[in-house]
Amino acid sequence: MQIGMIGLGRMGANMVRRLKQGGHECVAYDRSPAALKTAVGYGAQAAGSLAELVRALAAPRAVWIMVPAAIVDPVIAQLKPLLSSGDVLIDGGNSNYHDDIRRSDELKLAGIRYLDVGTSGGVLGFEDGYCLMIGGEQEAVTLVEPALATLAPGGKMPAGRAGAAAGSAAAALGYLHCGPSGAGHFVKMVHNGIEYGLMAAYAEGLNVLAHADAGLQTGAADAETAPLSNPRFYQYQLNVAAIAEVWRHGSIVASRLLDLTATALAKDGKLAGFSGHVADSGEGRWTVEAAIEVGVPAPVLSAALYGRFESRGQADFANKLLSAMRLGFGGHVEKSS
Repeated sequence: MQIGMIGLGRMGANMVRRLKQGGHECVAYDRSPAALKTAVGYGAQAAGSLAELVRALAAPRAVWIMVPAAIVDPVIAQLKPLLSSGDVLIDGGNSNYHDDIRRSDELKLAGIRYLDVGTSGGVLGFEDGYCLMIGGEQEAVTLVEPALATLAPGGKMPAGRAGAAAGSAAAALGYLHCGPSGAGHFVKMVHNGIEYGLMAAYAEGLNVLAHADAGLQTGAADAETAPLSNPRFYQYQLNVAAIAEVWRHGSIVASRLLDLTATALAKDGKLAGFSGHVADSGEGRWTVEAAIEVGVPAPVLSAALYGRFESRGQADFANKLLSAMRLGFGGHVEKSS
């Protein structure tokens, strides 16, 4: 099929590449000439503007937006007068599902069909495929399903089925029509919330292993420092990189995240190139907000989100207050780490 791709960053360019490999015709646009040149190298047709991209597509058009959530609305505002009734507009980024519901309603007035497609796979998606979580009307999903199937890990349509409503058949290939507008990004939102928790669990566990030699260290002997109850129990100088690697083979905690962790540790066991400031792009927050709204406990996901805030120094003032209170009530003098 023919599809337009707007946004040729870390994921968009590789999606174009995978679509071309699957035999689809791609018209690509990006504000960066270098990014556009890369897509052309993959076989895409370059568009010098959004208007040119729309003109290059045959009706009913399928246009996929792969840009940061903050600029999706401005891009849609430019596209809306260029598109026609029956066209399908896809947001494959990490938009808030509330915005999807609003956009779908607004675009429906012009006859434009809107799909929110949560896309997971990152920079590995070209080779391994993308897990796609789709929200919107079934007719629109069916129209673009050939492209969805190619992007997904299975790389093909469900056998003997016409349309992603096949559910488990399509899901087994790596894409799923989750429900009406917003459902795709709602599912992706929770997916990313879970991702926060998994990442935090690996990080915390490996950190315990990295400090298993505490009994070999010379600890301060003063009233401000809680001593080890038995230093003999903590005298293991462990190869954390090798442990992450062995866990990849046959362990119940093996996963793609562990693969990435093991790769990073193999390159540098001290992770000297990282500052430890961990960003959050919004999905973890929205997941916790949704859990609160519907009254579902999510302590692990919440703790992982707060851990990211702390990594960026957002707990520094609170920690200074703790130190000040200890000094005030007990004369405890702050110690440097």
